[in-house]
Amino acid sequence: MAENVIMVVDDSPTVVKFVSFALRSTGMKVVTACDGMDALEKLSSMSDGVDLIITDLNMPNVDGYEFIATVRQNQQYQSVPIIILSSEEEEKDKAKGIEAGASSYLVKPFKPNVLLAEVSKYLRIKQPT
Repeated sequence: MAENVIMVVDDSPTVVKFVSFALRSTGMKVVTACDGMDALEKLSSMSDGVDLIITDLNMPNVDGYEFIATVRQNQQYQSVPIIILSSEEEEKDKAKGIEAGASSYLVKPFKPNVLLAEVSKYLRIKQPT
């Protein structure tokens, strides 16, 4: 079985490193992007695409809402789960994210096991031992 590919989109190198490490510990392949524009460019050049996307909302160039809306317009990615990982914790932000097309919403700071549990709702992953 091919390994799952997850795209992590965040303008914070620390968050990207932390999330990538947690995902790789379960055997996932991780592709990273520093903002929505970078992510859209990478998605368009990936022949096999990705199995799941984790994105921040507040980023330069193309923010998370615009990124999600653009991804959802692409037939290849209409059913790919998108998890928002943001420091925005107000209900209006969550509602706007889900409206844009996100599958779920996690608030920073977060625990790695919570993130992995959320990812495993959409993909089969082996929990790190």
